[in-house]
Amino acid sequence: MNPMLALRQYQKVGAHAQTSEASPHRLVQMLMEGGLARIAQAKGAIERKDIPAKCTSISKAIGIVSGLREGLDLENNAEALADLDGLYIYMMKRLAEANISSDPRILDEVAGLLTTVKEGWDAIAPVPAPQF
Repeated sequence: MNPMLALRQYQKVGAHAQTSEASPHRLVQMLMEGGLARIAQAKGAIERKDIPAKCTSISKAIGIVSGLREGLDLENNAEALADLDGLYIYMMKRLAEANISSDPRILDEVAGLLTTVKEGWDAIAPVPAPQF
């Protein structure tokens, strides 16, 4: 048995268990954390001149930001969420540019934007109900 394959399978099971028990708020946090991790992986790949890994990581980051965007409730909150929607579109465009140009500064820019959004999201974490 391939130990790396076994490790990946174990990680998948662990991730599935986490997501199945997570609140919607926590799921968004996990997506943002995943996006930041993929951006960091892409930056490392650029430094190593590993083009396939860079492309894969940036593609996954774009997919995550796209998922965050799709999760916005624009039907009921279009005016309130218009700026965030535009910011997600901007991040996806910049990630595509970083992929084309292999520019780590663009990745830093997007990571900074996503970190700011995540900090705001973290600050509005729901307060757990008291247990009696």
